[in-house]
Amino acid sequence: MASTYSQIYIQYVFAVKGRVNLLKRPWRDEVSKYISGIIKGKNQKAIIVNGMADHVHAFVGLKPAMPISDLIRDIKNNSTNFINEQKFLKGKFEWQEGYGAFSYSHSQMNHVYQYIANQEEHHRKKTFKEEYFDFLEKFEIEYEEQYLFDWLD
Repeated sequence: MASTYSQIYIQYVFAVKGRVNLLKRPWRDEVSKYISGIIKGKNQKAIIVNGMADHVHAFVGLKPAMPISDLIRDIKNNSTNFINEQKFLKGKFEWQEGYGAFSYSHSQMNHVYQYIANQEEHHRKKTFKEEYFDFLEKFEIEYEEQYLFDWLD
């Protein structure tokens, strides 16, 4: 019997509810590692997870049996529980509804990896809002601005 072979690379982008800068430096790396563990626990490949205080990028090698929406649902639910259980914050942590999911070819892997690894440097020049609109334009995704993230200007 023939097996299924695939190369599906997805970059997820998702934000803290209200776009508040809650993912603080001392424990942000721990959250990124935890998210990588969620991805691996779902039998997917966590290539890199990194972000800023208000949003996260997760680059994933996805198997075709895993729906894109199911994985991000599990990432957000499980990481929310982890952050709240660890009591990193005084209040309740939540992710904002919605997310971006952008696909890449194998030849783009290194570029995407470097981009995500260098988030702090990248965001010295560009806001999250500018970054996200660039993704939507680059991937030619039609959107209505009222249904995007809550932006802090």
